[in-house]
Parts: sequence; C-alpha cells; structure tokens
Amino acid sequence: MTINRRSLLTVLATGSALLSLPFAARAEGTLEEIKKRGSFRVGVTQAPPWFSKDPKTGEWTSGLGVFMGKAMAQSLRVKFEPVEMSWGNAPAGLQGNKIDIMFVLDATAERKQAVDFPEAVLLWYSLAVLARDDLAVKSWEDLDKPGLRLSCTQATTVDTWLTKYTPKADIQRFPDNQASIAAFQSGRVDAVGMFHPPLLAARQKLGKGKLVVPTPAESQPSSAGVRKGDSEMVAWTDKMLSTYYKSGQTEKWYEQSLADFGLDPKQVPPIMKEML
Repeated sequence: MTINRRSLLTVLATGSALLSLPFAARAEGTLEEIKKRGSFRVGVTQAPPWFSKDPKTGEWTSGLGVFMGKAMAQSLRVKFEPVEMSWGNAPAGLQGNKIDIMFVLDATAERKQAVDFPEAVLLWYSLAVLARDDLAVKSWEDLDKPGLRLSCTQATTVDTWLTKYTPKADIQRFPDNQASIAAFQSGRVDAVGMFHPPLLAARQKLGKGKLVVPTPAESQPSSAGVRKGDSEMVAWTDKMLSTYYKSGQTEKWYEQSLADFGLDPKQVPPIMKEML
C-alpha cells in the first residue's frame, strides 16, 4: 500500500488521539491488569509514618500506606509491589501506568485534572501545635495570651488560622516550616503551629514537646489517587478505603506506624476526625 503525506498525517493523528484517551478507554481495566500481572503496584516514598523502608534490608516494612497496600493486595490475591515515587511525580506515574495507586495524596483541583480520587476519605490531618511539655494547651484560647510566643510559616492556612484565633499572642512568622520549627527548637517560641504530619517528624527528631490539636479542630482530608478514567478501580478503592476507615483499621495501622517510628500513639493526634 502506498502511503502519501496525507495518509501519514492521518495515522499520526489517530495515534495521538489514542494516547490521549483515558486509560480505561484504550486498555483493560486496572483491576484486570493487576490480577494478570500478579502484583499491586503502590507508590511509596520514605516518609514515616506514611511509608517506611528498613535501611538494613531495603524492604518497605512499615507505614500506613504500606500496611494498607499489602492488605489491598491480599484482597486481590496478588503480591504487594512497592514502586518508589514522590508525591509530586505520582500523577505522572499513574498516567504512565507505573503505579496503580498512591496513598496520602490530597485531592486538589489541579490533581483531579490528571488522576481520579474515591469519595471515601483515607484520613484526616489536623492543624496542630508542637508545644512546650509544660504548656497547658487544650483549646486555641489557651494559646491566645499576651506574651505567649507562636511560630508559623508565613502566608499559609496556619498563619490565617493563628491570626484569627490567637490575636493576643506573639505570632512570629517564618519563610518555611524548617525555620518555624527551628524557632521552637531554640526556645524562641513556646509552640509551633502546622498541620500535624510534619510535626510528627519534628517531635521524633527533637525528642521534646507535645503534639496537640487545639479545639475547635481544623482538619482536612487526604485521599488516594488512581488512574483517571477507570470507574471500576475508583469504585473498588472507594469501598476498600471506606471499609478500613469505618472499622477503625486505618487508625490501627497509623498507630502501629507511629510506634515503629518511635512515637507514642497516645501522644499524637488521631487521623479519624471522629476521634478528635
């Protein structure tokens, strides 16, 4: 068959159109692929208590995302396959069929353009403070006192919240999280405010301070991202996340991950909104 310039352009255009189609529209579904492959590919990144690799063995042995990924793989009767992937690269990893799911991925409007998210919430993380051990903190009112020094990262949700709820306090604003935590470490402030995940690592590293979610609690959900256009995979993920959360299993995995990370779960805010 003779291929002229017009025919070649038609072929190329058709190929490009196929590549742009959602995954499920141009190939078998993710669940079917997983079962044929015999493995459930979970994006992982060294970030306890969400994912944790044993440095001695190189195995991913702990973390909420690891425990949940292994349980979901077992439900499909396939092996758990961790694939190292940053949260920033996760959407591309899903689009490129490198991974099947990424946990603790917030469902932002921008990400929703590239990947799909289930309706069920994976977990809730809350606005918290890492405070001096001897500082009595239960509510934002306890922090709203003249002379009480708070640090936060400038121009963030935390900054807005502290400005609203602790106007009497001495709020010291810094360019990034590290500088805000350093102010607490050096004793320049009495407490540092952030959403609680980065404070977990800070508490473990510093070996001092107590993590508190002051009331009224300000919490926001995190989710799990899957390949866009695969409604069957979205529905299955939604069912699994909902089951784990409602049964309390998600919280149990989280607490085990905290213990493995060297933190006392009783001293750390829960990830179930109902428990705050």
